[in-house]
Amino acid sequence: MSSSALRQHIQDLSGAEQRLLDKLYEGLIGGQRASLAESITLVETQHPRKKELAQVLLQRVLAYRREQESRNGGKPVAFRVGLSGPPGAGKSSFIEVVGKMLTGRGHKVSVLAVDPSSCTTGGSLMGDKTRMTELSRDMDAFIRPSPASGTLGGVTRTTNEAVVLCEGAGYDIVLVETVGVGQSEFAVADMVDMFVLLIPPAGGDELQGIKRGIIERADLVVVTKADGDLMGPARRIQAEYTSALKLLRRQSKSWNPEVVRASSHTNDGIPEVWAMLESYRDAMLASGELQGRRRAQQKVWMWSLIQDNALAHFQNHPSVRGALPQLEQRVTRGEISPGLAADLLLKAFTSSSPK
Repeated sequence: MSSSALRQHIQDLSGAEQRLLDKLYEGLIGGQRASLAESITLVETQHPRKKELAQVLLQRVLAYRREQESRNGGKPVAFRVGLSGPPGAGKSSFIEVVGKMLTGRGHKVSVLAVDPSSCTTGGSLMGDKTRMTELSRDMDAFIRPSPASGTLGGVTRTTNEAVVLCEGAGYDIVLVETVGVGQSEFAVADMVDMFVLLIPPAGGDELQGIKRGIIERADLVVVTKADGDLMGPARRIQAEYTSALKLLRRQSKSWNPEVVRASSHTNDGIPEVWAMLESYRDAMLASGELQGRRRAQQKVWMWSLIQDNALAHFQNHPSVRGALPQLEQRVTRGEISPGLAADLLLKAFTSSSPK
């Protein structure tokens, strides 16, 4: 938003709206969890006016973060880590153990969940707070389940904005968790500094579901539950994935993805996994790749918002809404081609749109 457009937004605020935003902003940068939760609720809203307020708040938080980064020598003040894996990979236990270890070391950790299935069921698959009981009681941790609204695009937008708010509230480690389904992993990989894939020590068939594309995006693969009777299978899976990774092309000049084992149950390998995450961050910061990745992600984020909004604008246009049911029917009956139907709808949209 240009500064003049933002000023226009701010000039239009009523006194009550201005007071609400001031209260949220002050509370947020003061590290109050209640203000952070309320701010995230504001960015999740579908209400048009509240959406505008959310953008004004975000803009202030972004300016605050830029100021912090310039004091930090231009380096990001927080580390964003995406975590994904198939159901049964033990993501919650892993996040809880890592989160507790980090708060014990003086970090502030926020956990955000991206669960597109909540779009269809109207509620998060993951009762996150019920799963991470220890971490949810920790005053230096903040856990936020996925918003149950709209599309994957919608969930992604609000999660991206929630990351910004968490960082503004002083959380220096932001973990973004996704259920290993559909496109959500790719969406998360596009909003974090490092993408970690968690896999259980299961048989080969059970791992067929993990898409090659997502393995290519992984900066680190962790074989979980590597303890007791599962130690043998865990070693085998580690070897298989190590060979698989060698065949994929490297994403970064400064980092080679590795496959490691860990157990949330015995804590074996957990401190080592975090040490690897830190060495990744250091290497990527030193080479400037991490900053470059963030800049590229901002652009991806902007275009995905444009696509979502343009499509919504198109679908809600009166001429399109009028012609759509009949054209859809004719396409399904095979009377006209999908290409012709699309052209006719786009014509209806452009000819009656205000020039």
